[in-house]
Amino acid sequence: MQGKYTHKEGIVYLNQYHIVFCPKYRRKVLVGDIEKDLRQIFYEIAQEKDVEIKGLEIMPDIFLKKQYKNI
Repeated sequence: MQGKYTHKEGIVYLNQYHIVFCPKYRRKVLVGDIEKDLRQIFYEIAQEKDVEIKGLEIMPDIFLKKQYKNI
């Protein structure tokens, strides 16, 4: 595992988070200018908090549909 380990007071740790969220009722609101603004806000907050964003994706809703056959 590669990462930036933090050393403090006799402990060593590596915190990594995978955060997923979606708008209410999966409405398509994270597009266009809102998407650009949201990216900028995330990076500004990360810079203020001295946090590294390894990846940031704002994607359209993905829903896979599977049709089952009656057996």
